[in-house]
Amino acid sequence: MSKADLSKQPAQVSAMFDDVSTHYDRTNNVLSVGNALLWRVATTKAVAPKRGERILDLAAGTGTSSASLAAGGAKVVAADFSPGMIEVGKKQQAGNPNVEFVVADGMNLPFDDAEFDAVTISFGLRNIVEPRTALAELYRVTKPGGRIVICEFSTPPVGLIKVGYGAYLQRFMPAIAKVASSNPDAYTYLADSIKDWPNQKTLALWLSEAGFTNVGYRNLTFGIVALHRGSKPLGAVASDPSVGLTS
Repeated sequence: MSKADLSKQPAQVSAMFDDVSTHYDRTNNVLSVGNALLWRVATTKAVAPKRGERILDLAAGTGTSSASLAAGGAKVVAADFSPGMIEVGKKQQAGNPNVEFVVADGMNLPFDDAEFDAVTISFGLRNIVEPRTALAELYRVTKPGGRIVICEFSTPPVGLIKVGYGAYLQRFMPAIAKVASSNPDAYTYLADSIKDWPNQKTLALWLSEAGFTNVGYRNLTFGIVALHRGSKPLGAVASDPSVGLTS
């Protein structure tokens, strides 16, 4: 079994998700206590896909989120770094003409500048070794006037909930994963990556630094998850080589 660590080496992360791909959706539903569906519905509403639009769903996993985005007639590219996830997704979405699966590196997307009307990533940005580089790539492939939606684990603002959630991550989630997952060690990494992830305001700042405007966020499930949104200015150039670089 493969388990990544917080260095987030791409080969380790990819192999880890290959290991959990077969039972990934089932395990997520169990560990989220059914909230995974609610978060997916909220994300789809925030993206507001329209018939005929071209949408990138990065870190799409098995394509469950992509199918939700495509239900109204949008054309969705389900991209993921894990070939195992992609293979499971192709089987699950066989016959869905509106979902296309692509193996892709979030820091070097194999798409043209300004190709998508909307881009989105759910619970995947924190698994990328350089998330700000990924945001720069998402900015590059978004059309001027297009939009971005990020659904990601975050920091509950209320102290009591934060403490309780920390206890769940530390004690209860690993125990549940031993029963529900084919690779329970992977969910130790999941807990570690959530605790290590920056808060809502920091991610909002990263979006602004990447070039997105009208950036905002709202908390879901008491701030356990946050939904961030932004848009690419209408007059924006396709890409800015300085975006995503750290000093």
